[in-house]
Amino acid sequence: MSSPAASSRRVNLAGSDRTRPAWHPARKRLIGAVVLVMLGSFLPWVYLVGIPVSGAGGPGLWTFYTGTLGLAAVLMPWPRVAAGHAAVMSAVCLVLPSWQIGHVLQYGFGGWMPGPGLVMVFFGGVVALQCAWRLFRGSDSE
Repeated sequence: MSSPAASSRRVNLAGSDRTRPAWHPARKRLIGAVVLVMLGSFLPWVYLVGIPVSGAGGPGLWTFYTGTLGLAAVLMPWPRVAAGHAAVMSAVCLVLPSWQIGHVLQYGFGGWMPGPGLVMVFFGGVVALQCAWRLFRGSDSE
């Protein structure tokens, strides 16, 4: 049963008078990095003799999971913790595509080329690294 005091409270459906703090510019860019990583994780990473090899069969799943970590960094209110999340995301998204290229280079230069997913994930890692540095520094300048 509810108490009379609890039932007499009114619910305000109108906007409140509180102002929200503006988003850090690095968080806005981190959204783009997360989109690049999450989409690129499932696109072809390597073309072997014209046949696309999807990243979802291996390291693309790892990069997708770290993309969700980057999404958490966008949404959390603490900039230093968000910088740590973005740094972990960038480390995984820079190391795994580099490892993939190194692994394919063992077999020589002929018959393969990097796919769009590999490039998107790597570029998303670069953007996430920049965002992590800016969030850690705390600078609001664009």
